[in-house]
Amino acid sequence: MKHVAIVCKPQKDELVRLLPELIRWLRERGYEPVLDREGASYIEDGTVVPREQLPGFRPELVIVLGGDGTLLAVGRIFAATGTPILSVNLGTLGFLTEVRLNDLYRTLDSWCSDCHTLEPRAMLRAELCRGGGIHSTYDALNDIVVTKGEIARMGDFAVELDAKLVARFRADGVIVSTPTGSTAYSLAANGPILPPDVDAMVVTPICPHLLTLRPIVVRGDSTLSVRVEGIPNLALLTVDGQRAVELQVGDEIRCQKSPYAVNLLRLSEGGFFEALRTKLSWGER
Repeated sequence: MKHVAIVCKPQKDELVRLLPELIRWLRERGYEPVLDREGASYIEDGTVVPREQLPGFRPELVIVLGGDGTLLAVGRIFAATGTPILSVNLGTLGFLTEVRLNDLYRTLDSWCSDCHTLEPRAMLRAELCRGGGIHSTYDALNDIVVTKGEIARMGDFAVELDAKLVARFRADGVIVSTPTGSTAYSLAANGPILPPDVDAMVVTPICPHLLTLRPIVVRGDSTLSVRVEGIPNLALLTVDGQRAVELQVGDEIRCQKSPYAVNLLRLSEGGFFEALRTKLSWGER
């Protein structure tokens, strides 16, 4: 049996009508839906499992009904499988969730007819090194961020590129982002915009206490290290703004290009720069 996974953003009124209709549409075409628990309250029957178990059904497609945050979480879950992801915007900005609700079934028809494109998005792999060994490993679609805690005092950080010192500085933190993540937190911190097919990483200091310190773009096959050298009370490592790990003085976060990529199903011809213009008002007078 062929499966399609459906992941839902919780508490969205649109799902009351949309989800039963979508499930019926898929079953009529020979696909059995598998839903996460967020969608369970909107259906009367069907297979419902925790999100982390969805890849075990080996779905042909993942349909994300939500916003960019939902897509980021799903991307990490399915990164190792390469499963195509169709993201439908039920959020606010929806920069990554390209498909409008009105275009859902037209896009699905194109997927069934194999008239679509897959847009691979590179991911970051971060290794948290502590006490001479690897403490934990994380993959991110947008960014890996090291920040100080809630007290309004800066932390001390050092950044190295391929084992060579780039800079030591005081700041609120450091963002290491993919090209996809260059339009997220990094952009808000005055980082550059990179098209998603550029093989690179962006390093963006957050409110550095130096007038000369600016974001930099490095090769995608580089190894970037961020070391925590001093913190006022607390430092955190966050993954795509959704997972947080408390850091200690001396911890080093080693970032490289992940072996995995997220495959976004695309239909529109407008592409990346149309999204910049329409959703971020880029280039407008």
